Amino acid sequence: MIVKILWKSKTFRAVRYNTNKVEKNKGELLKVSGFGALEGLSEVKPQDYINYLSSIAARNRRVVYPQFHAMISPKGRSLGKEELVTLAERWLKGMGYGDQPYLLIFHKDTRNNHIHMVSSRIDHEGKKISDSYEKIRAYKVLNKLIGKDEEINAESVLSKALQYRFSTHAQFLLILEKHGYAIAPVDGIYKISKFGQQLGSIALSRIDEHISMGNSSQDRRSQLKQIFEKYRPITDSRVYPLKEKLAGGGEGRVLGYSSLLCEKLSSSFGLQFVFHFKNDKPPYGYTILDHSGKNVFKGSEIMSLGKFMETTPSFQLEMLPAEDSEVKTSHCENRFAPDEKMLLSAPADVNAADLISESSEGFSIADLSFGFDISDDIDDEQILGRNRRRQKKARTNTR
Repeated sequence: MIVKILWKSKTFRAVRYNTNKVEKNKGELLKVSGFGALEGLSEVKPQDYINYLSSIAARNRRVVYPQFHAMISPKGRSLGKEELVTLAERWLKGMGYGDQPYLLIFHKDTRNNHIHMVSSRIDHEGKKISDSYEKIRAYKVLNKLIGKDEEINAESVLSKALQYRFSTHAQFLLILEKHGYAIAPVDGIYKISKFGQQLGSIALSRIDEHISMGNSSQDRRSQLKQIFEKYRPITDSRVYPLKEKLAGGGEGRVLGYSSLLCEKLSSSFGLQFVFHFKNDKPPYGYTILDHSGKNVFKGSEIMSLGKFMETTPSFQLEMLPAEDSEVKTSHCENRFAPDEKMLLSAPADVNAADLISESSEGFSIADLSFGFDISDDIDDEQILGRNRRRQKKARTNTR
């Protein structure tokens, strides 16, 4: 389950956004609270709600962005609209908005049932509702409501990570990072945190001791090599970027790499592929998290990275359309990520693309950026050269 604080606004445009969903039968207005006399009217227009919220916001002109817009989304259809209403009410109270005017709108147009909450950051006395550490508090309140204990969860993840066989500190840290944790070495220990809060720690010496007990299984390594050799000739191994979906149908930063071979081996053999990259350059290496065998392998020990960059001679395929590849391969990175009980942020099986598409201005849980450079067939200088000729100016550039 995730909670997300959505876009800022000087006006209350989130009201229109959500009522438009209702008009298109993609949403349902489930509760209106704190709107005074408006609640007694039989027919209220969206502009009426906007005017009411704006009148309250006008009591404190120092707040530039008075709109409060948030969303809670569980896994799939695990919670119905009635349960989401109750959860949203309690969450708003925990965040300080329990006595504020607010709208609760249920959305059913994505793979995950979710509920939007629209309110004002200014109360009836003209005071601003505290937004101090808002994003961190959002999860603390939610986790408390659904019975999660962050420190217990972190300890559970740490214990599970130590069940894997790995040969370097980096491989061990990668397991934790894939569970959404940040790790920092301080005075001989790794501090484990999430959303700015330290939740646990482990001594570096303990990791060294674990490594000295034995590296990844040699038998499993040999087995995986055979599996790769079997499936690569019949499955396209070429990697392609998975891009963030933006509002309006556009594409944003690259979130990861995948291939049809990755997807096949993930679903059939419990493997998770993590391609390593820097800035906007293609991957320079990869790691395999073998969840079935509890191993972490350097990718080149199993198959060279170069084979993910070329087409298998015996298996020629047309390049997949970007939109199709994104949908088909989303499981490569996510299918074997930890379940919801081990996460404090967005679980791996929640369709984040559905959530991101609703607001490109909301905060992101992860920030990955890499991709291929694509050059135009003709450079800008040549175009400018043609323009100069049209203006009877000297040509300064040729091909």
